[in-house]
Amino acid sequence: MTTQRATAEPGMFCLVLHSHLPWLPHHGRWPVGEEWLYQSWASSYLPVFDVLRELADEGRENLLTLGITPVLAAQLDDPYALDGMHHWLGDWQLRAHEAAADPALGDLGAREHRGAARALETFETRWRHGASPPIRELVDARTVELLGGPLAHPFQPLLHPRLREFSLTEGLADARQRWGSAPRGIWAPECGYTPGLENLYARSGVEHFMVDGPALHGDSALGRPVRESGVVAFGRDLPVSYRVWSPKSGYPGHAAYRDFHTYDHGTGLKPARVTGRHIASDAKAPYDPLLAERALGRHVDDFVETVRARLRDESERLGRPALVVAAFDTELFGHWWHEGPQWLGQVLRALGDAGVRIGTLAQARDDGYVGAPVDLEDSSWGSGKDWRVWAGDQVADLVTLNSEVVSTALDSVDKAFDSAAAHGHSRLRDRVADQILREALLTVSSDWAFMVSKDSAAGYARDRAHKHAHATREIADALARGKRSQAERLAAGWHLADGLFPGLDARRLGSRGSGDL
Repeated sequence: MTTQRATAEPGMFCLVLHSHLPWLPHHGRWPVGEEWLYQSWASSYLPVFDVLRELADEGRENLLTLGITPVLAAQLDDPYALDGMHHWLGDWQLRAHEAAADPALGDLGAREHRGAARALETFETRWRHGASPPIRELVDARTVELLGGPLAHPFQPLLHPRLREFSLTEGLADARQRWGSAPRGIWAPECGYTPGLENLYARSGVEHFMVDGPALHGDSALGRPVRESGVVAFGRDLPVSYRVWSPKSGYPGHAAYRDFHTYDHGTGLKPARVTGRHIASDAKAPYDPLLAERALGRHVDDFVETVRARLRDESERLGRPALVVAAFDTELFGHWWHEGPQWLGQVLRALGDAGVRIGTLAQARDDGYVGAPVDLEDSSWGSGKDWRVWAGDQVADLVTLNSEVVSTALDSVDKAFDSAAAHGHSRLRDRVADQILREALLTVSSDWAFMVSKDSAAGYARDRAHKHAHATREIADALARGKRSQAERLAAGWHLADGLFPGLDARRLGSRGSGDL
């Protein structure tokens, strides 16, 4: 492992993790649905938070910037999902117990049983009342900076300006309610950007946000204020980030690591190591934790040296201390890459020992790692770094659907409040209007277009988009026909499945003509 170095490296390194899943409770279980949530929770969120808590207990501060989308936070605090997770962990332990009794799977079963027992203990002692308490512990310990985002993770450049502003301001309010303070920065969904978004961010109190490196023409060595807004865009450093994981390669594909795709179908456990890229599942070698541990050590050292070299090179190029920002989906660590949480803990210790200053995006901004203003253009972190994943031919029908549903929702909510005003009613909370906006936001989640474009559970994604679209139309239609009681029953029924964001309040939707960039 990397040893202590006396010489400090120039500049600062920021690690950013983006934690996100679409709303999954009550919408299927297997192969896509709640199982996706529980697997990610068990294999990523629990162990990653364990690592961060251990580092906090060592007195380490400002280790990373942690983005948690409002829709994920809602699931991790949801009573139904918490009960489902508890059952899932118990089932994991039972499956491991069954495997341990099989002579062919004994070592795998014993190893998985220990993992399940640890996860159950962690969940029951720290997570049983939701994720907000352990998140706030890390914030109070100054271990992380939190990034928020808009409700339900919409691709903002394609969203109607009124709903765009509503989803962002409500998302920041949701974060404040859960964690005690509004985040200074956000992870814009899919790093999607279009000119003018910086003005919305400035109005909403957002000081900084993430873009992909190519949005800054590859020059991500400093944060860059966007036009005259004062809002800073931080770019993902692709040479460093891609060292860990890229569309073509990365550490998790090493032969010694546990293979994500290979299952023992009797127990649902994963018995194999990657072995080789083109080797069939039934020919893969058994997983060997010692082999994986040795590979992990090499990859920790490799990443530390990569960061050190990048800091030196970029600082020399700029003629001043440079910033390096590496950003990943949190779910990479554990869910996709079994050894990822262990790698994360070792890297965060090793970087400091190697003389690398680690900080958060807020620290980078406050400490002056900011360059000249930049005129950002349309961009994302998707394929081609443009909007094709969310606006291409493959998803043209979803683009049309989203536009129609948003128009229906805005029109319906406006008419509901206009009618109340015309009848002299005070502007009280309207649960029907709230649910219309809630279903519309779930319809326009960026996940559905992403899954279709990537042909990843595309059928499930289309079904989800159309289900929430149907809910929006059904409630709105009852209102349009003057069937208020029916609309209330429909809204209450849909709320049973889609009751996230309890603070969402349609009265805060901007008036017609507001929300323009």
